[in-house]
Amino acid sequence: MTETFGVDFLVRWLAAVAGAVDREADRLTELDSAIGDADHGANLRRGFAAVTTILAEEPPATPGAVLTAAGRQLISTVGGASGPLYGTLLRRTGKTLGDGDRVTREQLAEALGSGVAAVSQLGGAQVGDKTMLDALVPAVEGLRASFGAARGAAEEGALATVPLRARKGRASYLGERSVGHQDPGATSSALLFAALDDVARTEGAS
Repeated sequence: MTETFGVDFLVRWLAAVAGAVDREADRLTELDSAIGDADHGANLRRGFAAVTTILAEEPPATPGAVLTAAGRQLISTVGGASGPLYGTLLRRTGKTLGDGDRVTREQLAEALGSGVAAVSQLGGAQVGDKTMLDALVPAVEGLRASFGAARGAAEEGALATVPLRARKGRASYLGERSVGHQDPGATSSALLFAALDDVARTEGAS
């Protein structure tokens, strides 16, 4: 029988993301200080803390509504580029999931794929441009196979940004000096899928 996931699973995922971002905020900011504005960790920490607060106060009725609400909150709370980008990712994913009470891993992967496409359109970036897409795109492909595969693909994608020259975003202004640094957006994107895998494991999902 195909395993399905409800509101509680999505809420736990976002809470796990908030915890991971909180633990890794200093590292994300350190990465961002090398090739960005040195605010990535602090911005995401504030944004995902706000997400967990609103979901606790007013739990949405469906998995899609959870992600739509989270995306909306990130857009309204987080400054810089990361708020609109992560907000667009989650909001588009939620809208694609629609009004169903339960979702499968495959449906979540499909919906996240539409979210990633929206991020690409918003930022004008592609895989290889040294952005969050270098982790997001392979992660979504991995998720079609398993939660663990998504995590591994995202982490590998983030590491693969180190030798790249940035072609989009703040880091692109540095030219060759962006080479040798891991992209903070790809790194935080990998945290999303690590948290998703952790929550799935607690439920015995694969």
